Amino acid sequence: MSELLIIGTLFLGTLLVLYALGVSVGIAMGATCVIVMLSPFGRGLNPGLIAQQLLYGLNSFTLLAIPFYLLLGRLMNRIGMTQRIFSLANSLVGQFRGGIAHVNIVASMIFSGMSGLAVADAAGLGRVEYTAMRDQGYEKDISLGVTGSSAIIGPIIPPSVPIIIYAVLAEESIGELFLGGVIPGILIGIFLMALVFLIVHLRGYESDNTFDLSDCWKSLKEAVFPLFAPILIIGGILSGLFTATEAGAIAVVYTILLGMFVYDELSLRGLFEELQYGMVETFSLTFIVGVASLYGLVALQLQLPILMAESITNFSGNPTVVILLLVGLLLVVGTFMETIAAITILVPIFMPILEITGIDPLHFGIVMILTLMLGLLTPPFGVILFVLEKVTDATLEEVMKAVLPYYVPILLVLLITIFVPEVVTYPVTELMG
Repeated sequence: MSELLIIGTLFLGTLLVLYALGVSVGIAMGATCVIVMLSPFGRGLNPGLIAQQLLYGLNSFTLLAIPFYLLLGRLMNRIGMTQRIFSLANSLVGQFRGGIAHVNIVASMIFSGMSGLAVADAAGLGRVEYTAMRDQGYEKDISLGVTGSSAIIGPIIPPSVPIIIYAVLAEESIGELFLGGVIPGILIGIFLMALVFLIVHLRGYESDNTFDLSDCWKSLKEAVFPLFAPILIIGGILSGLFTATEAGAIAVVYTILLGMFVYDELSLRGLFEELQYGMVETFSLTFIVGVASLYGLVALQLQLPILMAESITNFSGNPTVVILLLVGLLLVVGTFMETIAAITILVPIFMPILEITGIDPLHFGIVMILTLMLGLLTPPFGVILFVLEKVTDATLEEVMKAVLPYYVPILLVLLITIFVPEVVTYPVTELMG
């Protein structure tokens, strides 16, 4: 135990100190690897090994999915798909009491099937959703809480950039992980709507508008092309027509054609700008993934995963207990570390533990991402908190207080996902064997 503590302090402590000092996560991981190699526990600095591992870490066809899905989310925001989806959701559920709050959640569920990023949802739909709720007379706290909490559905319902990163590092199928996230993502939406239903009744909010079939039909016609995008992605994967990576590429081409020739809202200049931003985001993520592979190799050289696995399995060999222990660690990590960074750092360390205890990596992957989503809403580094501060008229303190009640439904879904693995594995087994 003392050996694990010393090595863990050196390996993780150095990284966290650098991270706390404001060093970017990729540079912090690389610097930690060099420091550990030069320490008495390391095997000496080996530039050739570093270069080889960085190259090996990026030598994956699966990683090609990242630029496609990042660009897809940006293009969909650019050509106004967010507003069309919001209008459709409003026509469908806006007639219920607290309707615009339910619209907020439903729109996020629909948009999550396209963007793949919680931050994209919060930044793209967030301003529209928050403004609509405030215009309908909703108080600031409920407007912020619903907007922030619904945004985390993005990385659960496919497609999902965090799922792609996890799949690469855990060597799991992207398609199976995509499918495994569908039911937990829908459950989050349903549980959030149940909480909203309770809040609007307690506060006495009335129905926002009446159901209008003609308005619903009009919104559906305007949103039919955006709605076809997730069908194209998931349907293509399930039918075996193309892989998750190819689905992302096809969806990007579809969205470009839609923006240029159907909506006439995407110019060549606009496309070039989105390609530039997309390339910058892609470079940032792939650099982190490459350095993460080196970080995982150094961890193996120190036998950190083995020592950690032995300590956990000595405490308990029960897979459910082990998952709860890992979830507890992830809840702490998620409060100060960004999701992609946490996945790239911890997955190489966790994989031996999953193998020893017989935990299904598919099940754990969804549990891990769902747990880390809470971190996006948790101070001090919750990214969604800062996004909402920028796109609304609220202070950071107001945003933090507003999202607190919405932890409850998310935690309930997390517990269901842990104790009932079938919510993840059943759709995969039935549809993909």
